[in-house]
Amino acid sequence: MKYALILAAALAVAMPAMAQQHSHGTQKGPNGGVVHDIVDVHAELIRSGSTLTVNILNESNKPLSSKGFTGSALIVTGADRETVTLTPSGDSALKGEAKKPIAPNAAITIVLKTASGKSGQAKF
Repeated sequence: MKYALILAAALAVAMPAMAQQHSHGTQKGPNGGVVHDIVDVHAELIRSGSTLTVNILNESNKPLSSKGFTGSALIVTGADRETVTLTPSGDSALKGEAKKPIAPNAAITIVLKTASGKSGQAKF
């Protein structure tokens, strides 16, 4: 009984944190990329050659200002790892360049920090 109470308490604390970042799975964004929630915004990842673009969107998938946002991407392909800095590009996106073309099967983890200082991540 004691363990059940501890488990219930742990889940009660963890659930709000898990609800803040939910995945849209294979939902496509307005530019054709996969969309995930990161720190109260939608992030749409576009891969093109060695370029990563993260479009910052609202809940309706409309562009939001990326002013003050910072980010990074961890690209993992097999045993190869590369960290790419994402910098503002245009009004509502962050962009970064990898050293070589990004493989279609690469796992990419995006870390964003908003202008208000909130940070979060999602795996694409």
